[in-house]
Amino acid sequence: MLIVQFKNASGERAVGLLEAAGIRVIEGFKTTYALAKAAIAEKKSLAALADASAGSTIVSPASVTWLAPLDHEDPAHCYVTGTGLTHLGSADTRDAMHKKIGGDVEALSDSMKMFRLGVEGGKPAEGTAGVQPEWFYKGDGSVVCASGEALKMPDFALDGGEEPEIAGLYIIGDDGQPYRLGFAIGNEFSDHVTERQNYLYLAHSKLRACGVGPALLVGELPEHIDGVSRVYGADGKVRWEKAFVSGEQNMSHTIANLEHHHFKYDLFKRKGDVHIHFFGTATLSFADGISVQPGETFEIEAPAFGPALRNPLAVLETSYAKVKAL
Repeated sequence: MLIVQFKNASGERAVGLLEAAGIRVIEGFKTTYALAKAAIAEKKSLAALADASAGSTIVSPASVTWLAPLDHEDPAHCYVTGTGLTHLGSADTRDAMHKKIGGDVEALSDSMKMFRLGVEGGKPAEGTAGVQPEWFYKGDGSVVCASGEALKMPDFALDGGEEPEIAGLYIIGDDGQPYRLGFAIGNEFSDHVTERQNYLYLAHSKLRACGVGPALLVGELPEHIDGVSRVYGADGKVRWEKAFVSGEQNMSHTIANLEHHHFKYDLFKRKGDVHIHFFGTATLSFADGISVQPGETFEIEAPAFGPALRNPLAVLETSYAKVKAL
C-alpha cells in the first residue's frame, strides 16, 4: 500500500491511496498524521484504516501538487535525523583511502572502524541490541522538501550532493510509544566537500534540506530494494546515473537495531512528535567526481515506492545576524 499527501487543483490538502487508476481519496482525513493518530486511537493498523476510509473519488496524479508523505502542523515537532555507514557499499564512498576493513583495527580510519563495528555487530539476535551506528541530526520539519520543491543549499556551502536513501516515518503516541507508519524514498542531501575536510565536520555537512516522498510505503521494508539515482543537467538531459540498492539484505545493520539506538532516548519519545529517520546509502554522484550545480535536478527512483522523487538544486542567500547581548 502506498499513501500520498497532496494538494488538489483547488489548493486543498488531501490524503489518498496511490493505485493503478490514480489516487483514491481517503475520506474524513486531510493529513497522514491525522489518519495515523486515528489508527493508534482505534487500535487498528494504518493499512486497515486507510483502506476502510478510502472512498470512490479518484484523482489524477498529474493534477496534484505533492506534499511530503508525513508532516506535522508545527515543524518544530518533527525531527529529521539519520544514520550513516550502514550499507555494505559505504566503505568505498565514505573513505576512499581504505579499500577494506580487515587487518589491524588500529590501522583503520575512524570511519572504517565504525563501519567494521556495524558489519560485526549491526545485526544482533532478535530482542537484543547491536552496536550503535553513526548518528546525525539534519533539522526539524522545516528542512523537508516534497517532490518538485527545490533543495536549497546555503550560499556558504561547498557542495550540494544527493544521497539516495530509505527513510523511516514515525509518530510518537500519547503513551510515548514510537509507531512506524512505513517508509519513503528520500534524498538526504549533504555537503560532501565540507565533510571531506575533516570527519568532525559531519555535523555541519548534514544541516541541510532534504527531499522525502512522494509516497509512504506502508508495512515492512522489503529485504531488497532496487533504485536508480540520476542527475539531470540544466538542459534536461541525464548527466549522471547509477543504480543503488537498499533493504536489510544490503545493509550492515537491521532496521530494528537502527530504530533501537534512535528511540532509546527519552528526547525522541515525546508524544505527538513526528520523526523522519534516514537509514544510509552507498551511492553518491560525489564519489564519481560529480559536482551538481544550481539549476540541475536530482531524481531518485525505486519501483517499490511509486513515483520518483525529483528536486532541483537552488542556492539560498544566507542572512547573518549579529548576536545582541541583553
